[in-house]
Amino acid sequence: MISQPIFLIGFMGTGKSYTGRQLSELTGLPFTDLDDYVEAQEQQPIAEIFRLAGESRFREIEAAALRTLGHRPQVVACGGGTPCYHGNMDWMNEHGLTVYLKASPELLTSRLKSEAAHRPLLSGLSEGELEPFIAQKLAERSADYEKASLVIAQEGLPDPAAFLAAHLQNIIGH
Repeated sequence: MISQPIFLIGFMGTGKSYTGRQLSELTGLPFTDLDDYVEAQEQQPIAEIFRLAGESRFREIEAAALRTLGHRPQVVACGGGTPCYHGNMDWMNEHGLTVYLKASPELLTSRLKSEAAHRPLLSGLSEGELEPFIAQKLAERSADYEKASLVIAQEGLPDPAAFLAAHLQNIIGH
């Protein structure tokens, strides 16, 4: 039996929410998307929180929400920046299993180019600026991401949730 939360981390576009929903179905654990949780608690979209209060305030709200969610067995899809602020990565490693869904800048660019305008960190970037920006952000965040208990490369892996579910008992140690 899984007795701790599973935190899915990685850059936007790696499929944390999609994989989280699938993993939830495969394991029977509840699923929570941290961004959706924050939006429900704050009663406004994350883009609006960024616009009105700034990224710093958003990160404080996000850290508090994470700590609220992280005390029971469930699958939590974290925001792309969640591991990089307020000691969140160390906290997640202490309280659950962290899984880094890793993807190349090329794959992320192909996934994100059609929705960049709806992502606060990407809005305003041209298509030509997108991949260099993603590569730079990945480089900045990789030290935090790489602290994960498990790293799953997206390229060449058709179903990360099935892979993770099949190996979960060995990963958790139960």
